[in-house]
This record gives sequence, structure tokens and C-alpha cells, in this order.
Amino acid sequence: MKHIQLVLAIFIAGFIASVQAVTLPGPVVSSDWLASNQSDVQILEVRGDVASYTRTPEFEIDKKTGKKFLVEVGGHIPDSTLLDFKKVRVDRMVDGKKIKYLIPEKVDFEKIIQSVGISSDKPIILIPVGLDISDIDEALRAYWQFKVYGEDNIAVLDGGMAGWLSEGREFSTSASTKQNGTWVAKAERKELIANSEQVALASKSGKSILIDARQPVQYFGLNKRDYVGSYGHIAGAKELAPELLAKPAKGALYFWDKNTYNALLTANGINPKSPAISYCNSGHLAAGAWFVMSELVGNKSTKLYDGSLYLWTLEGRPLVGVPLN
Repeated sequence: MKHIQLVLAIFIAGFIASVQAVTLPGPVVSSDWLASNQSDVQILEVRGDVASYTRTPEFEIDKKTGKKFLVEVGGHIPDSTLLDFKKVRVDRMVDGKKIKYLIPEKVDFEKIIQSVGISSDKPIILIPVGLDISDIDEALRAYWQFKVYGEDNIAVLDGGMAGWLSEGREFSTSASTKQNGTWVAKAERKELIANSEQVALASKSGKSILIDARQPVQYFGLNKRDYVGSYGHIAGAKELAPELLAKPAKGALYFWDKNTYNALLTANGINPKSPAISYCNSGHLAAGAWFVMSELVGNKSTKLYDGSLYLWTLEGRPLVGVPLN
């Protein structure tokens, strides 16, 4: 009898837990949603500037309106933990060459995520700084890596920490005290990663659209990053400038709706329903284009070219652009 009661109690507890478990509304959550579900999720701040996690945010007063506005992001959402973006990508060997900026091996990514206190029992909310598309793409690059390794219970905060602060919500400047977590990869979705041969085939055949996620001056070859071997873009690629991917409002950057993205993609010669491969200089900004196509537009036939033009030009592959003086 006691055994039956114990089994029944475990079943009821499990049922209640499953009923009470929070369900993410989608790949993006609002600050209102996060504030209402804060205790039921894991909050992971993704930053290249790790010192800002414990720095006091800076505000100024508009002399005309008397309203306070955010100048510099600092602090973090209470009970969050910090993921250093510089540790998200690593050096790996590809065809005998050491290549920078790549996704870590599965076991290494697990260790990184466990080390910042993330476990597998609750949804994960990624928090970008939210002031510039490049810092939003830091969180989106982490999101893509989580997806590659099978994590679907994950979302990004719209507006990031900048939006959170601009709305006057509670923040902390204390260092994270999280213990090691237990997060483990559930899969290895290699279909989300494009290699150089797939990119070359897309360039030649046009069967997959190549999306260049850099600024126009780099796309056209007027300047380049020092680690990219030549000027211009991969032949056949369509540009999707990073500044198009988010709208400024209330002191932060927010995502557009699906219809707006469909229109922006179409206006840039990109069929929102076509198989696609996003790239940039190193695979950072490419995460923004991938996220828009795959997660917000819903095109699951979208890959990210890890290593991007750094790897492409290191292999001696060509780029095209406008003639330079």
C-alpha cells in the first residue's frame, strides 16, 4: 500500500511540475514576459564587455523634457549569470590549419555553459546588451550554438539589457555566484552549419541564397577586416546590412515583426522561403541574418557559414567587389 502511495505521490508531483513549467512564447520574449516569469527561467547575459556586468549603468537627464535616458549599459538582471562572448568561439583545426572564431566541439561547449551555472531543467533566456546590432548578434551567435547542440528551450530578450534598464526595471551590480550547472547537449545538428564546399556550390548554382550580413562598404569591397584576406563578397551573394535587422525604440534595439522582415528580405533580392546560407567576416554578424531567416521568418533551411570570410579567404577562395582606386 505504501509503495502504491509513493508511486502516486511521485506521479502527482511530476504532473504538477509539468503543468507549472513555463512555456516560451517563441524565440523572442518581451521584458514584460520575463518580469512575470523571472523565477521560472535561467537568465544568461551574453557580453563581450564582461566588466559591464558589475558596472553601474549611466543615465542622463534630457534638459528639454526632464526625462532620464540611458547612456551606457551596466549591471544585469537579478539572479542572472554571465557568458563571456570571447569564450563562445574557439580555435579549431580544419584540414590541418588552425582556424579561429569557430563553434566549440560539443563537449567543450557543454563545459563552457555548465561553468556559468546553466542546467537543463529550465528555459534559458539570453540577454544581449541591446544598444547595437553587433552586441545583439553576440547573443544570437550563442543562440545558434545552443541550437546546433540541440537546445530548443531558449529565447532572446527583445531590447536586451538596454530596454530593461530604460523601462526602469530592477538591476544588480553584484558578481554572479552561480555554481556549476548540469546542462548537456541533446543533439548535434550539423545541418545548421555550412562548410566551404557548400558555400562554393551555392555561389555557383544559386540553389541556396548566400546572405552577406556585413555593412555595404565591406560587401562592395571598399574596406575589409584585417583578418579577411581580400576585398568584396562571395560571388552571387545578396547583402542584408546589419542595421536593417532591428529598430531603435525607447533607448534600445528591438526586432521587427515577421511581415517587415519578409519585405526587407524581398527588397534585398532574398527569397524568404529559399534555402539560404548566411556569412560575414567571422561568423558573428552572420548569426543575426541566420536568426531572422530561421527563427523569425521560419525558414528552417538556413545555415550559418562558420568561419565565414576569414576561413574562405584563408583557403584562397575568391571574392568580388567594385574596382578600387
